[in-house]
Amino acid sequence: MVQAINTTLRRVPPLAIYIAGVLPLAWLVWLLFSGALGVDPVKRIEHQLGEWALQLLVAGLAITPLRRFTGVNLIRYRRAIGLLAFFYVALHLGTWLVLDIQLRWAEIWADIVKRPYITVGFAGFVAMIPLAITSNNESVRRLGAKTWQNLHRLTYFAVLAGAVHYMWLVKAWPPEPIIYLILVIFLLATRLVPKKRA
Repeated sequence: MVQAINTTLRRVPPLAIYIAGVLPLAWLVWLLFSGALGVDPVKRIEHQLGEWALQLLVAGLAITPLRRFTGVNLIRYRRAIGLLAFFYVALHLGTWLVLDIQLRWAEIWADIVKRPYITVGFAGFVAMIPLAITSNNESVRRLGAKTWQNLHRLTYFAVLAGAVHYMWLVKAWPPEPIIYLILVIFLLATRLVPKKRA
């Protein structure tokens, strides 16, 4: 069963992930221009982009434990998923900066410093910048595999920051952000499970 799944996955090029990954954005743009985003479209866009980014971050984090514990191998798609996650995080941040706060820089810096959910969210975005820049084969060669792997452990912080940002953002604590945080903690904890010796 697992072998059949992996055989099928090998036929799907990473390009398909990029194409599928931008379809939600096209749908959101269509909703915007059709006037279907409600009375506060900026907040709706901001929230939706952030949630998609978090979903992609969680999906990328799940790839290693999925392969380890089930044998399903999605490693070849991890780069595409990670870059799409950064793309949506950048759009989420850009929407807040340009459309919500309207580039009022004094207010922006005050929010980053004084509001914990913005502080941790911004820190997560900053952590993702070197990951996005080095998500290519040339960077692996230049940095060396070990250094590159150590750098990309920043992913763990970025995903956790995203989940905490979402949970602190909401006024009450509905189940959804709590579920995301629990899932992220679980996926991180799986990396602490000792590997079985052959």
